[in-house]
Amino acid sequence: MFYVYILQSKSDDGLYIGFSKDLCQRLKQHQQGKSFATSYRGPWRLIYYEAYLYEEDALGRERYLKSGGGRRFFEESIGTSFCKTSFAACRVTA
Repeated sequence: MFYVYILQSKSDDGLYIGFSKDLCQRLKQHQQGKSFATSYRGPWRLIYYEAYLYEEDALGRERYLKSGGGRRFFEESIGTSFCKTSFAACRVTA
């Protein structure tokens, strides 16, 4: 499986959109500060993810969500539901 996920920073409420082949391992890296792009804004919570069978589909979705239109789509249609409550696909500890 291939995953596109969205994290929300608990420190500034900012969003991070990413892609991974191993979602649980990637979340641990974010929480432990091992990801350059997110190390200074943690801790993080997983607020949304999608699973894909094909890598190219997941990468395409990640690119879309990172675009201006994709961010607006998420914030307007999906974000209002998920940004209020934390949930996770796996248990993540620092």
